[in-house]
Amino acid sequence: MSEPHIFTVASLNAEVRQMLEQGFGTVWLLGEISNFSAPSSGHWYFTLKDQQAQIKAAMFRNSNQRVRVRPQNGMQVLVRAKLTVYEPRGDYQLIVEHMEDAGAGLLQQRYEQLKQRLAAAGLFASDSKQSLPADIRRVGIITSPTGAAIRDILAVLKRRDPSIEVIIYPSAVQGQAATAELLSMLQRAVARNEVDVLILARGGGSLEDLWCFNDEQLAYALHSCPIPTISAIGHEVDFTICDFVADVRAPTPSAAAELVSQDQRQWLQQLQQQRQRLRASWQRYHRQHQQQLLVLQQRLQLQDPQRRMQLNSQRLDELSGRIKQAVMRSLQLHQRQFEQQQQRLQRVHPERRLAPAQQQLSQLQQRLQRLIAEQSKQRQQQLQAQLQQLHIVSPLQTIARGYAVVTNGAQQVIRQPQQLAANEVFQVRVAGGEFNAKKLDD
Repeated sequence: MSEPHIFTVASLNAEVRQMLEQGFGTVWLLGEISNFSAPSSGHWYFTLKDQQAQIKAAMFRNSNQRVRVRPQNGMQVLVRAKLTVYEPRGDYQLIVEHMEDAGAGLLQQRYEQLKQRLAAAGLFASDSKQSLPADIRRVGIITSPTGAAIRDILAVLKRRDPSIEVIIYPSAVQGQAATAELLSMLQRAVARNEVDVLILARGGGSLEDLWCFNDEQLAYALHSCPIPTISAIGHEVDFTICDFVADVRAPTPSAAAELVSQDQRQWLQQLQQQRQRLRASWQRYHRQHQQQLLVLQQRLQLQDPQRRMQLNSQRLDELSGRIKQAVMRSLQLHQRQFEQQQQRLQRVHPERRLAPAQQQLSQLQQRLQRLIAEQSKQRQQQLQAQLQQLHIVSPLQTIARGYAVVTNGAQQVIRQPQQLAANEVFQVRVAGGEFNAKKLDD
């Protein structure tokens, strides 16, 4: 027979400690605190018990500094700990690493479990989320009609874009009945299909206060909602299941209101930009066509035949008409754009700012029409003057004064009698027409 292994008390306690620590690892335990003590070292010592048993526990200072609640005898807590043995006394005990109030702790566990389950089901996937509409005119809000969240949202919308219409779907946002009411209001908003975007809103609170937004049925309804949704629940550090499921998560209700509205100052800035583009467009058209007119004028001055002058005069009229039409079309286009911007601004009644802009636009139109009329009149006058100058120097005018042009059979102009042979027939052109003549024999 082999000799039995004989333990010392210390070695036995050490062996048991290793078996406990390696065999169990980290455990979660729910129990009631009793015999709590906190000596000057900063460590906590207490007993965890239920109706049938108890176990000693210790929580050292580096761990208990992160605990949000102050333990008290009789408090139900949820702890994460490791099993061990305090070898000097052979006491079986817990070394606690994390502690929280039992109610909040269980809720947190349920929250994490639901979060993992819904994530695995694809409810948080980014490719299933909708984008917010570019032009939002009607916003639906599911919230308490008397809470701070709705007041914050309405205040932001009134400041940024009062033309946005708000439809409130009233619901409790805390308590046992809140989840059913939230689900009912979401279904009502989907059935009515009367808003461009839907905001789920509530002010800040504890995990228990926000628990109605951690419902699985509500999460699935929110995920299947055809209307783009924004979750604006609690403060920036608060996260609920609805925050992960909604198409967009806003850190606060006020931030959600900013997401769905556009500052009316941007509209005024766009109006100013439209006015500047209209003025620049007119100046550009004016410079371009003025250069074209100058080029045409120079080309007309280099051509002598009367027929070319008439053709160019006709072309000048045609180009002037096309220029006028092009300018008018551009003006009408910018006028339509201006009127569209004006109609949008009229919804927020910026009458004091629009009136000067309308007056300035009217003045620009009048100036444009005057300039076009003056330009056309000036070009016509210049053309008539050039025609008169050409007429004065025309050979036909010289003939009309009693002169004649003599040409031979080859249509060469005869300037000396010696250019004609004896008895050669030549042509004489006078103001009344042409006739033939013959040079007599010398």
